[in-house]
Amino acid sequence: MGVLMIHGYTGSPAEMRLIAEYLNERGLRISAPLLPGHGTVPAELNRVAWTDWTECAELALAELHEQSARVFVAGLSMGALLALYLAGKHPSLPGAIVYSPALKVTNRLIRLVPLGKYFISMFPKKPAHFTDPSASGRIWSYDRYPTFGAHETGKLIREVKRLLPQVVSPLLIVHSWLDRNIRPESARLIYDRVGSKDKELLMLNNSAHALTVDSEWERVAEQTYQFIQARLPRGG
Repeated sequence: MGVLMIHGYTGSPAEMRLIAEYLNERGLRISAPLLPGHGTVPAELNRVAWTDWTECAELALAELHEQSARVFVAGLSMGALLALYLAGKHPSLPGAIVYSPALKVTNRLIRLVPLGKYFISMFPKKPAHFTDPSASGRIWSYDRYPTFGAHETGKLIREVKRLLPQVVSPLLIVHSWLDRNIRPESARLIYDRVGSKDKELLMLNNSAHALTVDSEWERVAEQTYQFIQARLPRGG
């Protein structure tokens, strides 16, 4: 049994580490790829297309399938979009888990990116918000948002919105009311538009955007594990 875990925009696999270790300790094989343009310098994200991310996710899924007959997909923020993309393209997947899915972002400047990227190559991030002060030490990400990459994220959002009715795999959506990056209606929109009959929506009360490392990460990990276990074949 395998789980593909995908990090978010400007982030790294460190965002998924706590939950990945929790699942691995319970016998699940984990793959957590570094997406193109990430893990080096911010300018690299201005040199990639959204299809580079989907191709990376597809390749990681295929490689994990070589080791595990059944593979679940999970992702945080933009990684959640990639998990939904994979679920839309692979209806036979046994399940998908999306954390803080970035379908509706709070930053209105995203609307200016298609034109603004030609004048401003990147803009600074606000200090990350966490409910657990120690959570900041559990992640690594760029300190700026590259604008060409942000535009590519917008293209991915549009593609995923189109694919939502094709998502028929069991689905767990986890979001927090305190998320300052993604609007809370993002989770509900996904819940309402996917084709999945087996779907759950979990709204947290004490986590920020990176809920995989924040105050309630253990609850998130437990819910993820229970979701997976409940969808295994008998004796699985």
